[in-house]
Parts: sequence; C-alpha cells; structure tokens
Amino acid sequence: MKKNTHPDYHTIKVVMTNGTEFETRSTWGKEGDVFRLDIDPSSHPAWTGVHRLIDTGGQLSKFNSRYQNFGLKN
Repeated sequence: MKKNTHPDYHTIKVVMTNGTEFETRSTWGKEGDVFRLDIDPSSHPAWTGVHRLIDTGGQLSKFNSRYQNFGLKN
C-alpha cells in the first residue's frame, strides 16, 4: 500500500446542544479538541417534529406582508 494516503485519525470530544458529551475518532481538529454542535438530533425539527419559524432580520414579516393577499378566497 502507498504510505501517507490515509488521514490522521485521533480522538475528539463532541458536545451536543443539550450538553451531552461523547468521544469519537475524527480527522477534524487535533487530539483532544472539543467539537460543539449547533444542531443535533435532540434539537433539529427533522428528528423532533417540532417546527419553529425564526424571524431573522424581519424576513418573515416582509414575506407575510408582501404575500398577504395571495391566498385562496372562500
């Protein structure tokens, strides 16, 4: 086999959004680094079934005001 073809795997700690931690092997970072997740199965709507609309910069209100009269009429 060729030398130096495989990445360097080492142990890192992964911290989930609810504070749970586990160790895994990864090519990310260096030995002993901590990887903090922003989204994981305990918080992502695809797994939890809870959907929230986050209005950043008023985009949701702009959309609603622009298309308020676009709905179906009874």
